[in-house]
Amino acid sequence: MSNLAAPLCESAVYRDVAGATHALAGGLACVICWRGPQKETANEDGVALIPCGEHAAVLAVADGFGGHPAGDEASHLALETLGERVRRAAEQGQDARLGILDGFEQANQAIVAMGRGAASTLAVLEVDFDHVRPYHVGDSAVLVFGQRGRMRLQTLAHSPVGYGVEAGLLAEQDALLHEDRHLVSNMLGTAEMRIDVGPRLRLGSRDTALIASDGLFDNLSIEEIVQRLRCGPLLDGVLAMAESCRQRMLTPVDGRPSKPDDLTVVAFRLAPPRASSASGFPR
Repeated sequence: MSNLAAPLCESAVYRDVAGATHALAGGLACVICWRGPQKETANEDGVALIPCGEHAAVLAVADGFGGHPAGDEASHLALETLGERVRRAAEQGQDARLGILDGFEQANQAIVAMGRGAASTLAVLEVDFDHVRPYHVGDSAVLVFGQRGRMRLQTLAHSPVGYGVEAGLLAEQDALLHEDRHLVSNMLGTAEMRIDVGPRLRLGSRDTALIASDGLFDNLSIEEIVQRLRCGPLLDGVLAMAESCRQRMLTPVDGRPSKPDDLTVVAFRLAPPRASSASGFPR
């Protein structure tokens, strides 16, 4: 695969992509979206990359609920609706934040209106020059960490297990193996949906931002994820991490998590100073 990243000028929605890189918002975004191993039904995950100008973008991951009807349709509808609302806000000269929040609300209403009991998570990262802000519903998550591995931002999974970890009642390793790991308490497709909006954070030149579905977080610890992505070429790290996750799904080992599922990852870094070009970024 080429080390050069094609500039992204229009919104892109991905499902089933082995590895794509795009230059947008003054940085590089690397994407994978894999259907679960040995799975015969549709991939219920999806990714959206939404450019909002030369130095701004919205990155999103949605995960339709397995076991619910039309999970793949719900996640696709969430991403398409979000993209439409973000673009409309930009056309009207409004802040991207308004478009994102409107996208969550409209996507929730649209999924409810399907009348089929469908549901989806939605995790979003707003990029504005060298600042980012996370928004999410469900257990798809956003991380931001530095080159040395220091965690700068981590969203809270909207789940009983996630709340247990946050409260200090569960250790992360115990949470990875918990029998209720699959339960989610907040989702698109319900009247009770609520949007968690995180703080606006300055993104350092060597920081990595990650948005991913629970297919990643149910199989690798946060430490394993950070160690694989904190430095080195971004796409190489994403692909190696995803393959490690896939092998964990396929080969259960006592004491280690192993949950076959769809796997979706978007990793983003700002371009190094004076390293950008019209065709991509040297790596």
